[in-house]
Amino acid sequence: MSFDFELLLVLATIISGVIWLIDARYFAKRRPPVPSEGEEGESKTNEPYLVEFARFLFPVVLIVLVLRSFVAEPFKIPSGSMLPTLEVGDFILVNKFAYGLRLPVGHQRFVNLGDPERGDVIVFRYPENPDIDYIKRVIGVPGDEVAYYNKALHINGEPLPLEKLDGYYKSYPQALRYKETLGDVEHDILVNTVASARDFVVNVPEDNYFVMGDNRDNSRDSRVWGFVPEENLVGEAFLIWMNWNCTFGAMTRFACQMPEWSRIGSVIE
Repeated sequence: MSFDFELLLVLATIISGVIWLIDARYFAKRRPPVPSEGEEGESKTNEPYLVEFARFLFPVVLIVLVLRSFVAEPFKIPSGSMLPTLEVGDFILVNKFAYGLRLPVGHQRFVNLGDPERGDVIVFRYPENPDIDYIKRVIGVPGDEVAYYNKALHINGEPLPLEKLDGYYKSYPQALRYKETLGDVEHDILVNTVASARDFVVNVPEDNYFVMGDNRDNSRDSRVWGFVPEENLVGEAFLIWMNWNCTFGAMTRFACQMPEWSRIGSVIE
């Protein structure tokens, strides 16, 4: 069972707000004042601890709820499916209003501010398990024909420009690096020279999106589990604000790599 932090924030906001409101309307004025020690002419109310805590908690959780639900939300990259754009250990910020404002519980869109475009790096609720958040790049928007031939993308019959870059990628001796142009977006991808090609042709239905990882031969994406429905969208990834890769394991226990300082503050393209 997954932990729903948004639901917790909503419940904490409602409960603390109701306690504070009920006390302010019905009990606060009836409560006798208690004189302050050492200061004449001043007094304080005998406020119960529960009310005092609710009065403190309500504005805090309300601000966090508004920022997290409608402005920006942090995420950590857990896998290498978006290499070389995003690395394991990257902490990113996601724009929550890029594709409209959504209710924090239920996630229905009540204000439409835009839709994903080809090349956007998006966070979405995994269609096979909406309790899990995934991150991939939008390849096809509604109405597009997306084809993949010999590890090269074609959109609506047109091949995407590919530029081969020098060298392999870090510790991946079989991963060649290419620069791919998807609409107005230029981004790097990895192609495994020994992995078999998985050619396909699909048509993207209305209110759905076709997504892929930039690590093309090491990504479980729309090629495996299908399209991302509009109602599953969370937001657009736009910034790497921290990089710190720590692992927990029975053998290694706790291990952390040094942050890659050059990645901090990088804009996601």
